[in-house]
Amino acid sequence: MYDLLKGLRVVEGSAFVAAPTCGLYLAQFGAEVIRFDNIGGGPDFRRWPLAENGMSLYWEGLNKAKKSVALDLGRPEGREIAQRLAAAPGEDGGLFVTNFPVDGFLSYDKLKALRDDLICVRVMGWADGSQGMDYTINSALGLPLMTGPVGDERPVNHVLAAWDLLTGAYCAFSLVSALIARMRGQGGREIRAPLSDIGAATMANLGFTAETMLTGHQRPRMGNDVFGAFGRDFTTKDGVKLMLLCITPKQWEKALDVLGIGAGVAAVEAELGVSFVKDEGLRFTHRERLYPLFERAFAAKTAAELTPAFDAGGVTWGSYQTLDAALNDTRLFKDNPLFETVKHPSGLSYPAPGAMGTIPQDVRRPVAPAPRLGQHTDEVLAEVLGMSGGEIARLHDAKVVAGPA
Repeated sequence: MYDLLKGLRVVEGSAFVAAPTCGLYLAQFGAEVIRFDNIGGGPDFRRWPLAENGMSLYWEGLNKAKKSVALDLGRPEGREIAQRLAAAPGEDGGLFVTNFPVDGFLSYDKLKALRDDLICVRVMGWADGSQGMDYTINSALGLPLMTGPVGDERPVNHVLAAWDLLTGAYCAFSLVSALIARMRGQGGREIRAPLSDIGAATMANLGFTAETMLTGHQRPRMGNDVFGAFGRDFTTKDGVKLMLLCITPKQWEKALDVLGIGAGVAAVEAELGVSFVKDEGLRFTHRERLYPLFERAFAAKTAAELTPAFDAGGVTWGSYQTLDAALNDTRLFKDNPLFETVKHPSGLSYPAPGAMGTIPQDVRRPVAPAPRLGQHTDEVLAEVLGMSGGEIARLHDAKVVAGPA
């Protein structure tokens, strides 16, 4: 948690991953992020993984450091409150993040009528407004047919919601960019961020699309081989799988030195009339000639023998480990100052991360957990919308709003 965005008020009307991720990043950099949901919770309030008491660990993770307001969004009065929150006055307000449809009660035109300089960042599935989620966008991009073992035609979905996460980060960047423009007198605007466009643009930025257009076919499956370079998993004498990566000339030379296969590699170079140290693409092109040399070198030693030698020699490598094991890795989780054990709405205490970036010049503030659903309803209605205690009480009596669940 840092204070770089302290004073900003961002209202979030969202569910699932992309839009909540945007709000999370803004909150962890100090913005006041107010999320509104239906009374009883939206479609992601009970999403897996769940704690034993049925509370969503997923929801707790994506909504840290936010405030929660519970409204009946099925009723006109509840929808009006949501609109007023999104467009509430204040120099540092009028910032709205959502994945609600382009049309409807949270459309940009309806909100702009309440506040002309409103900034709205809207996560979408497809750019034409049709429904799409991370997995369906990913399948359309062709990646599941490039992922997996050689010779297996079954599509392999990714476990990580990559397009959601990229979109959430892009939305946070977009909102801050639009805010800077507004501060320079350029007014408000709506920014639409479809997962389909984020995915398509990323595929183009990484050269996937140009490669396919020019070759006439998409990249084939290569298992764990690193495309265009030398990298793969190898198995040690004691059955441990290690990832080796040689992209730069220095990485390549150090790996050969530690593994003691320089002479064997030189013989392959002489036979083929190439220099592997100068061109990583050649290492990839002729990887099938090189793999046996590396496989034998790995199989001759245990992981306990190889890994210290790799570290001493500056070799770029990584271990394959379960998440259980990773939790004890001091570089990732254990003793990492990014994490702090906090008590969550589920009643459970477990480590949670703050802002992912580290700012050496600033003091990292304590990690703030997710709120209970509706925890800040009364506070937000009073402080942001200026409602009186009597008016708030009437809304509770009418079941238009709700407090902590």
